Amino acid sequence: MTRPAIRTTSRPMKQFFLTVLGVFAGLFLFLIVVPFILITVAISSASSKEPTPSHTVLELDLREGITDQTPTNPFAVFGGGGLSTLQVVDALAQAETDNRVKALLIRLPEGGITPAAADEIRQAVRRFRRSGKVVIAHSQGFQPVGTAVSSYMVGASASELWMQNTASFQLAGFSSDGIFLGRAFDKYGVTPEFEQRYEYKNAVNEFTESDFTPAHREAMTAWMTSIYVSALANAAQDRKLTPQALRATIEAGPYSSADARRLRLIDKIGQVEEAEAEARRRAGRGAEIVEFADYASAKGERAGTGRNAIAIVGGEGAINTGTGGGDVFGSGSSIMSDDLAEALYDAIEDKAVKAIVFRVSSPGGSPEASEQILAAVRAARAAGKPVVVSMGDYAASGGYWISSEANWIVAQPSTLTGSIGVFGGKFVLADALGRFGVDMRNLSVGGEYSDAFSPSQSFTPAQRAAFAAQIDRTYEEFITRVSTGRRLAPARVREIARGRVWTGAQARTLGLVDQLGGLEEAIAKARELARIPADESVRFKRYPTPESPFEALSEMFGVSGEAARVLVGIGGVMNDPAAEATVRRIQTDRARASGASVLADQPW
Repeated sequence: MTRPAIRTTSRPMKQFFLTVLGVFAGLFLFLIVVPFILITVAISSASSKEPTPSHTVLELDLREGITDQTPTNPFAVFGGGGLSTLQVVDALAQAETDNRVKALLIRLPEGGITPAAADEIRQAVRRFRRSGKVVIAHSQGFQPVGTAVSSYMVGASASELWMQNTASFQLAGFSSDGIFLGRAFDKYGVTPEFEQRYEYKNAVNEFTESDFTPAHREAMTAWMTSIYVSALANAAQDRKLTPQALRATIEAGPYSSADARRLRLIDKIGQVEEAEAEARRRAGRGAEIVEFADYASAKGERAGTGRNAIAIVGGEGAINTGTGGGDVFGSGSSIMSDDLAEALYDAIEDKAVKAIVFRVSSPGGSPEASEQILAAVRAARAAGKPVVVSMGDYAASGGYWISSEANWIVAQPSTLTGSIGVFGGKFVLADALGRFGVDMRNLSVGGEYSDAFSPSQSFTPAQRAAFAAQIDRTYEEFITRVSTGRRLAPARVREIARGRVWTGAQARTLGLVDQLGGLEEAIAKARELARIPADESVRFKRYPTPESPFEALSEMFGVSGEAARVLVGIGGVMNDPAAEATVRRIQTDRARASGASVLADQPW
């Protein structure tokens, strides 16, 4: 009889201790951890805003990886993200007219970077060079993997291309590997059941096939060749060689650094320290190396001046319905339809904004989320604000859906776009789990379609037919969007769609893209469509607006931004006796003024 009594009295006590523990954990978080993070960010920000030396060499390290756009979350840096393509382009544009910046040193990755990012960075480097400033690129080798040709293209745009003495020039083409799980799924009893529209919509092939289908091989070979030929043509132009000669030389490799220099693939051989010394020498006496990220942070984004403004609205990653996706400290990106649509509507409602540049870098996602964003694009056009899409690394499938009805589309030659198609389905796992003694059974109530996506059983013929009809409807809706936006006959769209991926250069010839280029070209077109005179200054307004640390914290902990600000402020004063005394005095004075009484030693 004593056990029930012990249990009933221990529960309130246990809850009490849990509550106390939670309070102390919360106090520790807000009084110590959060202030520490904010102080760290503040110190970092302050240190990055030190004056740029009078003779500066910017060092841009592309080996750390690069995203398309800078995250709006101020804590995303803790997730390990590096620079963004747009940040590089923006900072180089400012460095062109900065008399303190004399030279640029680029550290090249051995395995390559995203082709479209390489295109845009190359264009920015060439503009920087046209301002009369020197660019030195240094490589520790070009490996025969992935998109190393894109890395070489960026290096070729420099005034001088250096390579380490022990490094090898192994670039001989462009390769890509695919993993197919079809045989493994057969062996282990996993049944993929998918509908795809149409034969070029190859995302499901990795689950259903053991090799490239003819359509898959055709499409991939075509866009890989387009990227390869474009990169070689650009590199040949910058190296003052013919594309044919450069291609023949590269494909006859690999080479030692000495052979690469003899064949005019590079300019000089040396360690990176020697390249840095040469850059400082070219920059002038007393020149200093400044990390590119520090310079970019100190300069901030171009704001511009003038009465009229151009909005730059950005979205990067897979497209999903909803809002606020991702970990506050994460580096991954995604496009949440509520957030991006709201950003577009904010730009529409801003009377100073005369045109919108919509930067899209997405491999696709939800049709419903894509349609929500496209509706905002339509609203902008209806409000008399032209929309110019600037495509980044990708603008395929859903990424093309949200771009399709813009006034004008600009893409890099190596942007992967199109993929006008749709797929969907499920994996049936009952057999696979049964081999391990795990039995999966399904119960459902309602209509026959209620358990259509149960992994315990295959589609029934009726379910398969209903699902296929839904996929067909979505495909036809996609065709309609493209036909309307690009002013192409639906039959022509069906002919060039069928789920096929195109490069920007290929899409331009098909009428899916209007112009080749990057953000700068998109801004110029937006000015033209908004009828802003070429000699008139404009402001740039970015959406979504970057979050403050307090807003990011409020998102993370579910409190208001003002509450987060107050809690951090408390953490800052708790260890300061003078501040604590001042707070007590203020509290006492306020209480006296209201007729209340407060003990002088009441804890805060």
